[in-house]
Amino acid sequence: MATVNRAPFRADHVGSFLRPKELLDAREGFRTGKVTREALTELEDKLVRDVVKKQEATGIQAITDGDFRRQSWSGDFISAIKGVRMESSGDNPQQRATPVGQVVQNWQPPSPKTFAKMELPAGGIQTKSFNFLKGLTSRTAKTTIPSPSMLHFRGGRGGVDAAAYPDMDKFFEDLIAVYAAEVKALADAGCRYLQLDDTNLAYLCDPKLRDRVKSLGEDPDKLPALYAKIINGAIANRPSDMRITVHLCRGNSLSRGHAEGGYEPVADAMFNLLKVDGFFLEYDDGRSGDFAPLRFVPKGNLRVVVGVITSKFAALEPKDQIKKRIEEAAKYMPLDQMCLSAQCGFASHTGGNLITEDEQWAKLRHVVEIAGEVWPGEA
Repeated sequence: MATVNRAPFRADHVGSFLRPKELLDAREGFRTGKVTREALTELEDKLVRDVVKKQEATGIQAITDGDFRRQSWSGDFISAIKGVRMESSGDNPQQRATPVGQVVQNWQPPSPKTFAKMELPAGGIQTKSFNFLKGLTSRTAKTTIPSPSMLHFRGGRGGVDAAAYPDMDKFFEDLIAVYAAEVKALADAGCRYLQLDDTNLAYLCDPKLRDRVKSLGEDPDKLPALYAKIINGAIANRPSDMRITVHLCRGNSLSRGHAEGGYEPVADAMFNLLKVDGFFLEYDDGRSGDFAPLRFVPKGNLRVVVGVITSKFAALEPKDQIKKRIEEAAKYMPLDQMCLSAQCGFASHTGGNLITEDEQWAKLRHVVEIAGEVWPGEA
């Protein structure tokens, strides 16, 4: 009998982990020409093996490669699409003297620029790294990629060259096709747990960022439905046993965020239009609002992973406090449809959050222990 894929799991995680110093040093050496690509890949392979074993030791069921082959959660993947490049805002987040935990409203990360017709590289983008990962674990190998909405949100029409795509409908058609091909390549390789990382739906909850969207000539009230259409098109032909989730994030860089606001502006469209199996929602502090938007979650098989534990700071939240938060969320949606995780990964880019590796693993064990007490006997 085939094993039922129950991802997202009761105890789950977003996916990225702090890069070991030797990896950071090797990556810098590669950038300056002192380390070969072969040597860097060999080290990445070794450290991915290590991070898989460490994840398994916590009891977690979903296993990732920690983003150890990436500089950032989005840029490496997006710039691998033919016809797309990342253009820097000129503002390096690691050089900002911003207090830990402060929301940064004016910082803009590098933005995708579509300068030619989009195509997926032969064989896909994540397939090779997934094949390596799945050979290391008997648990569920999980792959994360940036949501297709990332190629539109930050620039709108201005982020798409008019000569390459005079008609935005054609741009969206090709965007869906590129992502559909990537999903198929991963599915054919055996991937059965795929996560789409989407800051944009969360950013549409922030009044200041909604104003920025308007300044680009876009309507923030229409974008949730548009992005749902794009994501649905990209995953429409996935195998019936392939579980796909969407992770919403308000920014997670060096233990601080970049946006705020509750999910109310996007909740109805997000929960009821997107044909996915689950959502990872950030709920570790007040900038995410209250649990009331969870009332829009339809009863059934959809799972919501509540990120009421933080990946930004080392202190382990009291178990009773976390259980109380879960109980509060259960006033708006069935407890049986919930799961638990940290609100985000531990290292959205190579800089990572301001915690240690030991503290990171303690957090993951904390998630597993609490989930085991809330949903006893379930993975």
